[in-house]
Amino acid sequence: MRNRWPQPRNRSRLPKFSEAPPADAAPPESATKGRRGNRVQKVGTVSSDKMQKTVVVRVDRLVRHPKYRRYVRRTSRFMAHDELGAATGDRVRIVETRPLSTRKRWRVVEIVQKAAK
Repeated sequence: MRNRWPQPRNRSRLPKFSEAPPADAAPPESATKGRRGNRVQKVGTVSSDKMQKTVVVRVDRLVRHPKYRRYVRRTSRFMAHDELGAATGDRVRIVETRPLSTRKRWRVVEIVQKAAK
């Protein structure tokens, strides 16, 4: 009967666990970034702040049209949890987080630029 799990073809590529890093070596980059690792961040403009502790952030991106080779602006709207008090027109940075409600999965971490009055 044949083994169910295929064996690696080149065993020389496997990591060697006998080699330990020196004690005075710096920790790897992943250890210094925090427990949660890199979270997706986006920068956008607040388009609505009519809810309590929630803002709607409009994120624009440019995509190249496959046929005409021109750049077309695409817009995505994200509902984000806002403890900082962002107002309509502010540029904010949002970060992905656990689901806070049915449509809210983002959180405002900083107000990049306040809206002109």
